[in-house]
Amino acid sequence: KNTNKLCSELQSKDYSIVSGGTDNPLFLIDLSNKNISGTEAQITLEKAGIILNRNMIPFDKRTANDPSGIRMGTPSVTTRGMKEPEMLKIADWIDLALKAHEDDSKLKTIKSEIVAFCATYPLYKDLTDFDD
Repeated sequence: KNTNKLCSELQSKDYSIVSGGTDNPLFLIDLSNKNISGTEAQITLEKAGIILNRNMIPFDKRTANDPSGIRMGTPSVTTRGMKEPEMLKIADWIDLALKAHEDDSKLKTIKSEIVAFCATYPLYKDLTDFDD
């Protein structure tokens, strides 16, 4: 459900999902229409606190070192307990970051929002004291 929601929300923002969607927790985005390469998108999103990887798309005209796509998935956010409503926020942050790929100040602001948001979805709720 999370992956499908994230895909559909990104599609509504004019991102092209390879094969139109997915049946598993991973999907590939073709960035050809966004004037940003997969490598630049990977670096940009990492600066904003979103980790994914660059990836070639079918019939890619670019090289493997600088492809036209990115591959992402939802297992990590699902593990944290995020649901479909949170996918809307994640899609917004992805879109905002990629639009601001040349603005490190804006990317830093987005990252601080994401860090605060993720703190409300801790990976291990019961593990708070590591001194034992």
